[in-house]
Amino acid sequence: MDPKLTEVSQLFERLKAAITRKDYDTCTQQLSQLKVMLTGFRSLPPLFEETPNSVHELTLARDIFEHAVLLSVKIEDQDAFERDFFQLKPYYTDARNRLPESPNEYIILGLNLLRLLVQNRIAEFHTELELLTSTALENPCIKHAVELEQSFMEGAYNRVLSAKQNVPNETYGYFMDLLAKTVRDEISGCSEKAYDYLSVDDARHMLLFTSDQELLEYSKEEHPEWEIKNGSVFFQKAKDSAPCKEIPSLQLINQTLSYARELERIV
Repeated sequence: MDPKLTEVSQLFERLKAAITRKDYDTCTQQLSQLKVMLTGFRSLPPLFEETPNSVHELTLARDIFEHAVLLSVKIEDQDAFERDFFQLKPYYTDARNRLPESPNEYIILGLNLLRLLVQNRIAEFHTELELLTSTALENPCIKHAVELEQSFMEGAYNRVLSAKQNVPNETYGYFMDLLAKTVRDEISGCSEKAYDYLSVDDARHMLLFTSDQELLEYSKEEHPEWEIKNGSVFFQKAKDSAPCKEIPSLQLINQTLSYARELERIV
């Protein structure tokens, strides 16, 4: 075996051992070393040169980037997830016919869809869906993300939150927690605008909490401007503290008149 390939394989084994023992600082250092070492293989994207060990090199590189993506979920780093996913993606597309199927492929593709949903990048979510095969769309990991997006768009927030109990893989927990927070923030914003106050029971039910204590903790952490007293949640303070934006009426009138003059010239 090529000595360089052996060295990369050995370091990758040490990376997997560090992930198992949750030594994430060591993982980050070893992953950076591996990425630098992979640049020495001309069989990898974007060159895809044919070499005696090209299949082995491609498979090893794909496994390393898959572990990088899954590691980014463990350390809750969305920026690292995006970078590593885009480095991994060519192995699922351009190198698909050269490599055996990876057992992690649909898990990671589903995680990426969840990330786009959490970040409210709906257009990119649907673009990624369009690139998937009909077989991929039938996979439970992909269907889970698609059903979540449909529930989110329909405003069926109870289905979004209850989906956390039926995730297709344990790695989905991080993004599901973020999605739950996004849902509750959306409900909170609407509640503040629609009501001056709500009873604690109604607020708990609306925000889909199972206990008053969860509501109190959410209020303290995310909405310290809310006032909870006498069995009610008061939003008036939040409304009073919201900045009042002044409409630049004179500027808008001048722009409208300018557009009218330009239209007259065209006609």
